[in-house]
Amino acid sequence: MDCYLFIDFGSTYTKVTLVDIDKEEIVATDKAYTTVQTDVTIGLNNALDRLFTKVKDDVRIVKKLACSSAAGGLKIIAIGLVPELTAEAAKRAALGAGARVIKTYSHNLNNSEVLEIKNSDVDMILLAGGTDGGNSECIMHNAEMLAKHEIDVPVVVAGNKSCADNIVEIFQDKVEYYITENVMPNLKSINVEPARETIRSIFMRQIVNANGMENVEKSISGILMPTPASVLKAAETLSLGTKDEDGIGDLAIVDIGGATTDIHSIGEGAPSRAGVYLRGLEEPLAKRTVEGDLGMRYSSLSVYEAAGSKVLKKYLDIEEYDLEYEFTKRHEHTSFIAETDKDIRFDEAMAKVCADISMKRHAGVVEEIYSPLGTILSQTGKDLMELPYVIGTGGVIVNSKNPQAILEATTFTMDDPTSLKPRKPEFLIDKEYVLSAMGLLSMVDKSMAVRMLKKYIVKCGGNTNGIKE
Repeated sequence: MDCYLFIDFGSTYTKVTLVDIDKEEIVATDKAYTTVQTDVTIGLNNALDRLFTKVKDDVRIVKKLACSSAAGGLKIIAIGLVPELTAEAAKRAALGAGARVIKTYSHNLNNSEVLEIKNSDVDMILLAGGTDGGNSECIMHNAEMLAKHEIDVPVVVAGNKSCADNIVEIFQDKVEYYITENVMPNLKSINVEPARETIRSIFMRQIVNANGMENVEKSISGILMPTPASVLKAAETLSLGTKDEDGIGDLAIVDIGGATTDIHSIGEGAPSRAGVYLRGLEEPLAKRTVEGDLGMRYSSLSVYEAAGSKVLKKYLDIEEYDLEYEFTKRHEHTSFIAETDKDIRFDEAMAKVCADISMKRHAGVVEEIYSPLGTILSQTGKDLMELPYVIGTGGVIVNSKNPQAILEATTFTMDDPTSLKPRKPEFLIDKEYVLSAMGLLSMVDKSMAVRMLKKYIVKCGGNTNGIKE
């Protein structure tokens, strides 16, 4: 039996997936704790030992591919000119590459800001600023500041192309740098793909520095991307399909984890109503947002702060709980597993809060603006109101007895009439945790990835036959 082996080095678990190439089926999956503090091969071998106890036939592994978010994943700082423009474009490029953007800076950096950057545990810096042929002073000033303070992490330069030669002179022999295309070549468009690919290629080289990862690299075909980028790739593949295999159309993925909630959406997000005026940055077809204050364990206290009792009341009888105690318990005991009905209800209410707020932040808004011509409707961000599918993943969703109830929290309500959240999507679930593996598969055989995604992403409510088109 010829198989592909896909490996996901997660911050908590290393997950392995074995795929039968001929049958286009998952043979088996398993996981073990990621041993990033000692040697990641220990956790990998533990997961593989468990996996192969489930496999009865002889297996010939044709290709091994991996993604990783071990050791906190890929942490990036984005620097741009104007917060709403080039700084935002740089942030989108980093997020789309699967990074966690720990901070964004704009305008001219001062000494204290550069020292803050230098003392952070960032893995990479994305330096943008100015449209092509536009402002050059800011990005050159910021390059000089980074060189002056001898920043010792790679800097991806994705700003005004007119400054490229100057920045090469500034960084030469002082800073590890990579020049790529401007993330915002003009005021009307963004161009994030070249920066994403540059970030991904640097990540591939850097990740081997994790304990034991150099040994893994020798035995596999390649670590292709950060795990979130692999999930986004799977979303894009399922949505768009290929010339040989139809996709399912626009969709969003809600991934609720212990520390963050990620939303991935595929679709133009154009206005669903006539007469709506678009403003702000152009939205990318494949968009990812990460909410670092919305997570089930590590970020539980910030969930409490973000939600407050008003939002919690939508999903929970708060009189039944000591809220501060419950959130603190989950923050201080990140391995806590809800087992009683009371704890399960609280966890699922938390998940609904994470789904609600994260989708609100991801989706656009439409507002009335008064002009000399009268009142007009102005849209900022993506219009997801007619989005046909919302897919849930992450432990709290996958293990829930009623995942649809959690996903329904992502939808539009009159509590927030300006939001462009989905109105009546169909809810699907990544029951077998295939998304990251299928993102890797799409790098080898995209049509096969589409077919398998349609087979293993299932409707909420018990259907196990995949997505029926």
